[in-house]
Amino acid sequence: MVVRKMQEKRSWAWIIAEPIVRAALLATTRHEWVGGEKIPATGGCILVLNHVSHVDPLTAAHLVYDHGRLPHYLAKSGLFKNKAANAFFRSAGQIPVERLSKNAAGAFDAAVAAVREGKCVVVYPEGTITRDPGGWPMTGKSGAARIALETGCPVIPVGQWGAQELLAPYAKKPDLFPRKLVQMRVGDPVDLADLIGKPRTATVINEATARIMAAITALVEEVRGGTAPEERFDMKKAGVRQTGNPNRPGATA
Repeated sequence: MVVRKMQEKRSWAWIIAEPIVRAALLATTRHEWVGGEKIPATGGCILVLNHVSHVDPLTAAHLVYDHGRLPHYLAKSGLFKNKAANAFFRSAGQIPVERLSKNAAGAFDAAVAAVREGKCVVVYPEGTITRDPGGWPMTGKSGAARIALETGCPVIPVGQWGAQELLAPYAKKPDLFPRKLVQMRVGDPVDLADLIGKPRTATVINEATARIMAAITALVEEVRGGTAPEERFDMKKAGVRQTGNPNRPGATA
């Protein structure tokens, strides 16, 4: 495993949080990372992952940080409502997203600006923890594709598995012992070269999104040693609400 020295300047939020989060993760998880050297050492890029647990942004940050980059997340706006949390997340360079709202356009602009500034932006294209009954990647939303097409930056897919054993989806308490194995496999950049110069039509954006989700799914299949369903789970078709705990009574779209 290649571990790179951090080159980017860390804000006060990173200086405070990194040793605390690292100690917690090392105490509760073991990690198996494959292909981490494919994360660009410098320059703007997008890292795209499947989403299996509320804790996996921390395990993903561990991967990215140990390969010399600071991860900048598109994070749900609710995390920024508390004044202290807002100051912390903004100091850490995180980008608030108001999901299912017209204001999400502001997050797109901020993400594009971050990539153009040479930052590593982490995106979960599914937009929420997977609702697929087997935990496989769902259909993707267009955000990552649109950022990539706008900037022409590398899109690095990651397939992950194991964080859900530490904290099951929407569980209130983690399962701390024994330590859980978190596996992450980093793939080659998604090839979008033929799409970048084309008009941003729905067809082009959907094709880019499909390629991104296909790359992530293939990596998850490698990590899990299984085969994903031929048709990815679609929350709209299934009538499942796209935010919040889908297991709550009346939690349908």
